[in-house]
Order: sequence, then C-alpha cells, then structure tokens
Amino acid sequence: MDRISRALDLAEANAPRAPATARGVFNPNPRAGVEDTRPSVAAIETAANQIAPVLQLHQAHLEREKILPPNAAGSQGGAYKLLRTQVLQRLDQLHANTLAVLSPDPNHGNTLTAINLAIAMAAELGRTALLVDLNLREPAVQRRLGIESAAGVEGCLRGALPVEKVIVRLAGYERLAVMPAAEPVENSSELLSSGRAATLVAELRERYVNRIIIFDLPPVLQTDDALAFSRLVQTGLVVVSDECTQRDRLQRTLALLGELPIIGTILNGARGTRGNDA
Repeated sequence: MDRISRALDLAEANAPRAPATARGVFNPNPRAGVEDTRPSVAAIETAANQIAPVLQLHQAHLEREKILPPNAAGSQGGAYKLLRTQVLQRLDQLHANTLAVLSPDPNHGNTLTAINLAIAMAAELGRTALLVDLNLREPAVQRRLGIESAAGVEGCLRGALPVEKVIVRLAGYERLAVMPAAEPVENSSELLSSGRAATLVAELRERYVNRIIIFDLPPVLQTDDALAFSRLVQTGLVVVSDECTQRDRLQRTLALLGELPIIGTILNGARGTRGNDA
C-alpha cells in the first residue's frame, strides 16, 4: 500500500457520476427545528459496547495479515489516514454514510482495504465505523482478523437474527464494530437483492449518529452479488491491482455499476514498491 495515498481518482473513477439523492440522503440532523430526543453518541456507543461481545485478537496474526493497529498507527497508518480524510470529504459532500469497497476481479486487496479503512475511520474523533462483510460466497473478514463468530450477517438477511446479535467488537479498537459473515452462502445474490437487505441497510444507516458503514463486497465481474447490492449503497470505492487489473476490466466494472457514485480508486501492488495487498 505504499502508493495508496496517490491512487485516488484513477482513470474514469475520479468523480461521483450521480447525485446521492437518488440513493437517499443521509442527514445527520433529520429533525432540524425539532427538539432532538435521541441519545447522544456517547450514550449509544456505551450501550452498544455493553451488548456486543468483545473478541480478542492476536497481534502476530494481525501483523501477518497487514491489519492496522488501533488508532491506525504504524508504518502504513499515515497512508490510510490520508485515504480516510479524502473519503470522508467526499462522503460529506454527498451527505452519505455508506460506502461499498469493490474490485473488478479477485485478489485485488479490497478486503484488506475495507478493514484498514474502517480502522482509520474509527480513529477519527467524533466518528464511528461499522465494517460489514457482504462477500457472502467467500467471506474473508473473519479470517483476516483472526476471529470466529457463530452469528453472521447472513442470518440478518434471512430474517433469523436481529442486528444486535451479529455485531461484534474488537478488543482495543474503540468506535469500531464488525458484522462478519459466518459461513459461505449459495444464494448470495438473492439475499443481497432482497427486501430484507434493503431493510438492513436502512436500519444500519439510521441506528447510529456519525457512523460510517463500510461494506466489503465480492468482485464485480465474478458474480452478480455486487451489482445486486449496489442499488442499496450510496457510494463506492474501487480497488484495482497494478499488476493484475486490465483497463477493459476496470471500464467494464464502472459501466456495470451504472449510477453508483464512485468516489475514487485505490491502486494496490504498484510496481517498484513493496506494498501488495492482494
């Protein structure tokens, strides 16, 4: 990721291509002019911490997987913080709080990008982050983090579990929550295009103040899962590989995503650098 801070705005993906109003505007103060009786951010987060289980992490495993430490410190932290700031600026411009992390093909590093971006988001004062693993055919967030949860987001999409039964916390990572996928799902595109998926996204968007929700999605050109879900999210961030992504594959990906505002691209595995996050 040595060049991640220079990779935003690659090719045609450097600007939103549709107004966020088409996907619903996130208004941080929807009750303007009316007394706001909602709990404060601190009160909400305290209550959530008391409910969600806190999973312990293994430092050696995180280092092997290139996961950022708490507060986005470390040698790669600066690059991800720069990415975070750029992404937040564009989300704020669009009045959006949902972001899909996508790639044209497998092994481009979008899962690691989603995880580390969520960590960097949670390190921003006044913000919280929720990472949701929606790569239902090949879930990878749990594996990359070295955690194991019996309850997964697929349970919410099937109507079998409420949100609060799936969200977990990571020891040491304040203001970060994770909704992992617990097991592979065969009918993933049907779940991601269902009414329950729309209800889930609406609930996550409205549940917490100042929360950025990051969805890790499967490759756009591999299955129809990402396309099925893209209508429910407000913005997208495309991850490409310097050594693997072909120009026509990127162009095809952007065309298929249609009206989804793409706020930037991330270039992984740049030639002449040591970073390779695939």
